[in-house]
Amino acid sequence: MTAPGLAATSPAGRDYPLTDADFAAIARLARDAFGLALADGKRTLVYSRLARRLRALGLEDFSAYVALLNGPDWVQERTAFLSALTTNTTHFFREAHHFDLLRTRLLPPLIDRARTGGRVRIWSAGCSTGQEPYSIAMTLRELCPEIGRHDLRILATDIDPRVIATARAANFPVDEVMPLPAELRDRHFRPAGAGGGYRIDPDTAALVTFGVLNLIEPLPFGGPFDIIFCRNVVIYFDAETRDQVWAAFGTVLAAEGALILGHSERLTGPAAAGFQSIGVTAYARHPGSEPSPKQGTMP
Repeated sequence: MTAPGLAATSPAGRDYPLTDADFAAIARLARDAFGLALADGKRTLVYSRLARRLRALGLEDFSAYVALLNGPDWVQERTAFLSALTTNTTHFFREAHHFDLLRTRLLPPLIDRARTGGRVRIWSAGCSTGQEPYSIAMTLRELCPEIGRHDLRILATDIDPRVIATARAANFPVDEVMPLPAELRDRHFRPAGAGGGYRIDPDTAALVTFGVLNLIEPLPFGGPFDIIFCRNVVIYFDAETRDQVWAAFGTVLAAEGALILGHSERLTGPAAAGFQSIGVTAYARHPGSEPSPKQGTMP
């Protein structure tokens, strides 16, 4: 790690001074705008990620970058700033035990409800480039091939507009799709054409609606959601922000609805009292626990 207040050296051999004041300003902006917690131990990561932006923008030091972030050009730079500080690592059916839980316990009663005219909603919060919500959609269609005729939909959101654009395009490279079982590939993917790779089958893709959403801002809908996936998202937040997110989920998760987190995440703080464990990093509201007052209606 670079000593506080001293210049750090970029991989290209160019010095970009990163002072304590610069780092503090970057950390403050990351938390205020996106809820990201950048402790001093992440100084090296912040330097290595953002030094690329300095090179791309032709800036001389981090002080100049901080000035840009605090000026009128922030609107144009915020997406690149966010993308540089977060990691969009994902793949289809990641953490397979969660999809086993969906198949065996969570989805069958929801599909029964949908088949009898009921409404079902699932939210993938922090969906990255779309593999998670499309994996949920594939699981649904495997259990209920005609699910698209019923009132069951998946909302998929992420704070980063770039990854949402990729997710909406529904095109994935060969090396991401080929590890899937052949019968799953045949049912849910189509060759993407001259560009190579595979495209999600239209009937599977139609179950998912994508949108850009910042989880630390007031939610623009009120649910209720029967299942919320929020995996490998709150690892970026401090305890206060995590509690804020759990509280927001509490306003939109249905009574006895399920909340599924990432492998290194746990439901903590005041919200935890209203839930019981139903699997590895999977929780359900205690029977009789009611959602908090809602903030609106979900599309």
